[in-house]
Amino acid sequence: MPQVELAWGAATAVGQREDNQDRYLASPPVFAVADGMGGHVGGAAAAETVVEALRSVTGSGTTTVAKIRLALQRADGEIRAFRGADKAGAGTTVAGVALVDEGGGPQWAVFHVGDSRVYRWHEGRIELCTKDHSVVQELIDAGHISDESAATHPQRHIITRALGVGARGGPEVVLLPVVPGDRFLCCSDGLTGELSDERIAELVSGSANPSVDADAMVAETVRVGARDNVTVTLVQVVMGPELGSR
Repeated sequence: MPQVELAWGAATAVGQREDNQDRYLASPPVFAVADGMGGHVGGAAAAETVVEALRSVTGSGTTTVAKIRLALQRADGEIRAFRGADKAGAGTTVAGVALVDEGGGPQWAVFHVGDSRVYRWHEGRIELCTKDHSVVQELIDAGHISDESAATHPQRHIITRALGVGARGGPEVVLLPVVPGDRFLCCSDGLTGELSDERIAELVSGSANPSVDADAMVAETVRVGARDNVTVTLVQVVMGPELGSR
């Protein structure tokens, strides 16, 4: 297996909420954020369930798409089996990247359910790798509202897919190449609800240290108000399988 060297960071803050229902995983080869919902206890427990399921596929250089799907399927079932009034209706989004080997060498698997997002910093610009599973995104796709009006739309917080609630379904997964210098940002909507993509791009590429930049993103979100929990993981390819370090 060709060597892939990574550097990463992660940060979270409660914002103006009473409790932090976000959870994150930054443990190679998986980097992910889960945003729980459905009450303080239930939301946090749902997000934690997803993170622990994904943690079960860490500890080696790569994993597989099948293992990621199976881990999330298991988490979905465990959340649906929650009992007790404090966990009723619990669910969670998830967005992440995993270094996978699908037979042709290492690749990035970008996966998500809900409106948590994954961005890629590639060749000097930021790209959104996921499409929100949300009412507002469906309205945008249908041409009923513009991207600009989505940020203030009254239904902007309503999601159409989540783990643990609603119709069962696995994550959307996209495979991307491993490119030295690329960075992947996984974030809850507490970040994207406060900062523009342009500002996120500036912060993603702010320094040579992804841990410093992850802290800076969360700190700025808190400074501008952070109405929701905000959580990020940021991972950078330091050395790739063919091109070496950059």
